[in-house]
Amino acid sequence: MKPYFFYFFLFLFTSCSYFEKQVPSEKELLQKELKAINWKQVDQYPSLAACDKIIDKQEQQQCFFERLTQLIQEKLNVDTLAVLYPELDTIEVKVTVFPNATLRFEPQFPKDSVAYDTIKIDSILQARLIGFPKINPAIKRGIPVKTQFILPVIIKVNK
Repeated sequence: MKPYFFYFFLFLFTSCSYFEKQVPSEKELLQKELKAINWKQVDQYPSLAACDKIIDKQEQQQCFFERLTQLIQEKLNVDTLAVLYPELDTIEVKVTVFPNATLRFEPQFPKDSVAYDTIKIDSILQARLIGFPKINPAIKRGIPVKTQFILPVIIKVNK
């Protein structure tokens, strides 16, 4: 009977080491989770009330970009950008949507754009691009986040 007791004791001793795995720390788990998150994509894009009823994520994103571009064009059409710079047909605008639903607009110019008074164009944009409807910020893991994107805005001359 002694050999069985020895094997049972040996089994019990080795199986206990099975359960002695080290539990990862909170810091290790957090680092692992942070590495797994794709920080370049959001779970839900910013949206306007007009686009909130759309269920499909891609269609909602497209609706948001189209409506925002249209609103920017409408606000700039009443200004003198096209008169001051008749050769300027399109301007790229960097739009930042902050987590608190505020917006910032910055004109983007080519590095060699000495032909334009960038300060004047920026001041025109800042003066005109106000009073937008409420924009819901983008969401990542249930938390509102800052997003940035560049929209091409066509400058039209009303004749």
